[in-house]
Amino acid sequence: MHVPDGFFNAAVSVGAGVVAAGGVALCLRKARDELDERTAPLAGAVAAFIFATQMINFPIGLGTSGHLMGGALAAILVGPYAGALCVTVVLIVQGLVFADGGLTALGINVVLMAFTTVVIGWLVFRLAMGVLPKTRSSATGAAFVGALASVPVAALVFVGLFAIGGNADLSLGSVAAAMTGFHVLIGVGEGLITAATVGFVATIRPDLVYGLRGTLAREQAALAGGVA
Repeated sequence: MHVPDGFFNAAVSVGAGVVAAGGVALCLRKARDELDERTAPLAGAVAAFIFATQMINFPIGLGTSGHLMGGALAAILVGPYAGALCVTVVLIVQGLVFADGGLTALGINVVLMAFTTVVIGWLVFRLAMGVLPKTRSSATGAAFVGALASVPVAALVFVGLFAIGGNADLSLGSVAAAMTGFHVLIGVGEGLITAATVGFVATIRPDLVYGLRGTLAREQAALAGGVA
């Protein structure tokens, strides 16, 4: 979903850049509450993992491509604010070093892949955990649903921005059909990878999973009550 230079007009690019800058500033302040000396190294590992998965691109036609985004994964593992920063750092490195995504469209890419996927992935994850049993296995299922939902929603935001200021000579209907259709499939893959990763980390070090903070204690208390 990396947006190239010139795909959107200047107004949309500048507006998204302002939103991205404000969002990053907010995340820098709030991330301090999510990270500590134990979880801070995990944020670096998460960013590296997302960087690797985002290098795998899936062509989806009409001059666009899709790939695993990692926003939901980052939010669940290190928190939504720190997760958004992880994805933002990845996008900056990809744009500056690998020319993956336009520099004038960096703000748009941050809004789509660092903010939208994190917000949707985290909210859906929390909603799912609110109705599921408070266990690590439930967190795995909730991670799948959150990641699955985050990708097509980001595609819809892209379509909305294109409707406002897209420069490409493409019909809005064609763009919407291509983006949403293919990104639903990409979302399934991202959901599987996110669920597997969250499940693995939760099994070996559940204390490092931000989305499980407080959950493990309740699970242990429930088990103790059952034994008693």
